[in-house]
Amino acid sequence: MDRIIAKHKAQKQKRRYFTKETEDAIVRYNKSTNFKERSDIYEGYIHWPFYKLTENIIHTFKFYNTDVEDLEDLQHEIITFLLSKIHLFDPSKGAKAYSYFGTIVKRYLIVYNEKNYKKLINNLSLNTSDDINNSESSNSILSIPQLSYEEDFEWGDLTFSKFTEKDRLSLFMDYYINYCMDNLNEFFPKHEDAKVADCILELFRKRDNIDIFNKKALYIYIREMMDVKTPQITKNAKVLYSIFEEKYGQFNKMGGF
Repeated sequence: MDRIIAKHKAQKQKRRYFTKETEDAIVRYNKSTNFKERSDIYEGYIHWPFYKLTENIIHTFKFYNTDVEDLEDLQHEIITFLLSKIHLFDPSKGAKAYSYFGTIVKRYLIVYNEKNYKKLINNLSLNTSDDINNSESSNSILSIPQLSYEEDFEWGDLTFSKFTEKDRLSLFMDYYINYCMDNLNEFFPKHEDAKVADCILELFRKRDNIDIFNKKALYIYIREMMDVKTPQITKNAKVLYSIFEEKYGQFNKMGGF
């Protein structure tokens, strides 16, 4: 298959790599029972679009937490997975091949990326546990009391000068998440909106275990978890952001930073 990729790379490529011709080829591939015919269809019309699809999704959403030295190895791994699912594609159900297989790739990479990120964190924890236990920083965020969000709570009760900027922000995020969760039904009276907000806050809560690189990736996580449309995510994210701005402003004024 490397010769197919090399051939396409050497040619001047059209902007669109996954076309109606690709979809028709997938349908023909699934209908054929002849091994040689299926092989010819795949090599001539499917392999390169699958290769470009995986490449573009990896780079667009920055799925770079891998355990491979060359991203092409990861691409070939995903393409093998796509081939195991190719027989499930049915255009009569209204799906377009590009969207159908793109969704499979994104779901695969979300699971793969999160697994490798956790593996990386675990390895770092094992390798640096002694250093962390002996360092001053280990007494910062782990030894402070749980933040309260009661009206009479004073941020000044904590000596923030002892903490790094990252730790101070983490403190605030914990407070912010708890505050929003305890007032969720007030901020989001509609059940569907509350579910979306809860999903966003859950990702914030797991921020140390989930590697979300950018807004696009965040939206993918939420859509895959809830099967919700982007406008609904945006609407509820804006509400959460307005709460964040208000509370963050109070945090700053009261000596948080």
